[in-house]
Amino acid sequence: MGVSGPIRVVIAKPGLDGHDRGAKVIARALRDAGMEVIYTGLHQTPEQIVDTAIQEDADAIGLSVLSGAHNTLFARVIELLKERDAADIKVFGGGIIPEADIPPLKAAGVSAIFTPGAPTGDVVTWVRDHIRVA
Repeated sequence: MGVSGPIRVVIAKPGLDGHDRGAKVIARALRDAGMEVIYTGLHQTPEQIVDTAIQEDADAIGLSVLSGAHNTLFARVIELLKERDAADIKVFGGGIIPEADIPPLKAAGVSAIFTPGAPTGDVVTWVRDHIRVA
C-alpha cells in the first residue's frame, strides 16, 4: 500500500452521552505514543464520525460509549463505513459494555473492545499491533 507517516485515529463520542473523560485519556495516550489523533467532541452522529474519518484519512476509529447504546452505535458506524467504501478503517472502542455484548460486537466487525479499567498502554499496544504499521 505504501502509506507512511503516523497512524491516524479518530476518537469519537457518539450519541447523547456527555461523559468524555475516558475518550480524552485514550486520545492523549495515543497522541503521546506518536499517533495523530482527531477528537471529534461530544454528541456526534455516526454519519459525522464516518465523515470525519474519511476526510481525515484515518486508519481507525475509536468509539467511547457509556450510554448503553453501544450495539446500535457501533453497528451504524460499521454499516456506514461499508456503504462509503471505507471498510478498511478499523473500529475499536470502549466504555460501559457488558461482557455478553462483546462477542456480538466483534462478530459485527468491531475489532476490539476495552472495558473500564483497561490500561491505556494496552490500548496503545493494540493499536500499534493491529492498525497499519507506520
